[in-house]
Amino acid sequence: MNTANELRLSILDFVHIYNGTEAAESLQNVTEMVQLAEHWGYNRYWFTEHHNTTTLMSTSPDLLSMHAAAHTKTIRVGSGGVMLPNHSPLKVMENFTLLEGLYPGRVDLGIGRASGTDGRTMWALLRSQALMEVNDFPEQLDNLLSFFARDFKENHPFSHIHPPGDRSMVPDMFMLGSSEGGLHFALEKGLGFVFAAHLAPQRAIPMLRAYRSNFKPSSYLSEPQSMLATIVITAETKEEAKYIAGPAELMWAQMSTGTINLTFPTPEEAKNHIYTPHEELARERNKDRFVIGSVGQVAEQLRQIAKASLVDEIMIADFYPNQESRKKGHELLAKELGLS
Repeated sequence: MNTANELRLSILDFVHIYNGTEAAESLQNVTEMVQLAEHWGYNRYWFTEHHNTTTLMSTSPDLLSMHAAAHTKTIRVGSGGVMLPNHSPLKVMENFTLLEGLYPGRVDLGIGRASGTDGRTMWALLRSQALMEVNDFPEQLDNLLSFFARDFKENHPFSHIHPPGDRSMVPDMFMLGSSEGGLHFALEKGLGFVFAAHLAPQRAIPMLRAYRSNFKPSSYLSEPQSMLATIVITAETKEEAKYIAGPAELMWAQMSTGTINLTFPTPEEAKNHIYTPHEELARERNKDRFVIGSVGQVAEQLRQIAKASLVDEIMIADFYPNQESRKKGHELLAKELGLS
């Protein structure tokens, strides 16, 4: 952790297509948001990978990272994450080598173990139904790291593949996780670790503390580097924050009861929604997925979370319901925590 008493903040963008807006507008929002995030002092700006979801435009975190880097000067950009089962490790290595070569010292490769989509869409991505039954993530990860390090053993079938570039063009690498699986690979390979607390809030602190206490230096990292990701929604007052958080709470309650491809409701629609008993139960269970409140309350809660989980960086999973509330929320929090 940092010796200085400072908490770094970063943003995880799902590129939501907000209610009543077009996909192209959500991409324009990215340009505005990443430039503001840099101006306010956020450390990183990452993009998720989702497929077959009509309300999320973040299908290609590598392309969005390229765009974000091209429109900024200092903020780190990257994937949160590349869902490795959907991809060829060689192609991921080539894309992120290009990114690191173009924007040296600014690129992060967050690696996910899930496909992040449904079976039929995974089939379409992989072009092979047979591959859907194969769980070869450990081999994929080994191949990805060996392509970057250019250290395949002589008898490996890929030892005579020589991608352009060199070992200096390697992004910072993180394993993403919401269970012991991600933690295991982060520790085994000596990579950074990001825990998705919005997916498994009860496990975040023990998993992140275990990472810190068990980390061993590697060729990638000399000391542990960990982040906690969670949904943060703030405003000037607690009441305003609760109103703004209504759409995200409703979406998560409906997702928890099996509804898919939801349209992001407006705050007014969420306020007027009459929860079914199942949705109400889900909303109650989902409370720990969120940090909601006035900017002072949220800043204090994030400090406490960071202290408990031994991280010095919080990644904000962005679930604001529109561009204006998200700009205001991120700016207020940056000022409250003294980002620079």
